[in-house]
Amino acid sequence: MMRSILAALIYAALLATSAAENSAEPAAWAYAVNPPGLQPAPDDGTLQHVPNSVASFTKTQLRDLFKVPDWYPDDHPPMSDPVAHGRSPSTYACGFCHLPNGLGRPENSSLAGLPAEYIVQQVANFRDGSRKSSVPTLPLTLMIATANNVSAAEVKDAAAYFSSLKPRPWIRVIEAATVPKTRVLGFMLVPDGSGDSEPIGTRVIEMPENVPLTELRDSRSGFIAYAPPDSLAQGEALVTTGGSGKTVPCGICHGTDLKGLGPVPALAGRSPSYLFRQLYNIQHGTRAGSWIALMQPVVAKLSEEEMVAIVAYVASRTP
Repeated sequence: MMRSILAALIYAALLATSAAENSAEPAAWAYAVNPPGLQPAPDDGTLQHVPNSVASFTKTQLRDLFKVPDWYPDDHPPMSDPVAHGRSPSTYACGFCHLPNGLGRPENSSLAGLPAEYIVQQVANFRDGSRKSSVPTLPLTLMIATANNVSAAEVKDAAAYFSSLKPRPWIRVIEAATVPKTRVLGFMLVPDGSGDSEPIGTRVIEMPENVPLTELRDSRSGFIAYAPPDSLAQGEALVTTGGSGKTVPCGICHGTDLKGLGPVPALAGRSPSYLFRQLYNIQHGTRAGSWIALMQPVVAKLSEEEMVAIVAYVASRTP
């Protein structure tokens, strides 16, 4: 009788623990959401400029989701039409969010150098609803809308363009015990302007190197990511050896240099915020689609601290 009662209590405790874990809110630092009522600065028609570019755009032009502002046309091959232009009402120019160089920003994905086959498949997964996020945001909504309206030929053209681009270092990863206090602007973290710092905790704080240039969509102005002390060594152990059975070495599928293997995407040098969201989404069942079944056992045992360490280490690698 006592054994039965004890077993019931243990089972109830396990259920409660599981429910608590499953009900945990996704990490706000990774799923940056604009605060209610946030409005862009008004446009007075002044032409904006960035260093080493002869181009100029108004703020309205820089916010046009259907025509990509390209500061440095010589930095990349000519953009294919679906990369450079969208179609009203809801097929948006791919290069607006992912940038003409394909390196993207924390709120979306770096596409430069990814296998074209992989890019095409992800668009299909957005379209069929299998690729979702634990926190729906405007960038995801725009991606799903585009996936639902773009033609197969346009997807193929855009995938070929981004696949042809050579990735380059875009994110500096620095270990730090304290980080600047931040706020959300444009679905990414930026310093809050107070000049104050706070403990980093179990987070990666990814922000623009130069906020004004990033706001102008300057495709030469990259990002800095602060990671917890000792996280790079912890991440390296998990990524390269599997961390004594906690996971599977990433190089088996993603290449020993983490630069991709066949149709499997590269990981090296990609946004840690983006990578964390994908691990979390897969672990919590909100991202499905092709090959995700292979990733589910890889992430099943990982704690949030371990996922932070993995994405910090991976982001620190040369793409």
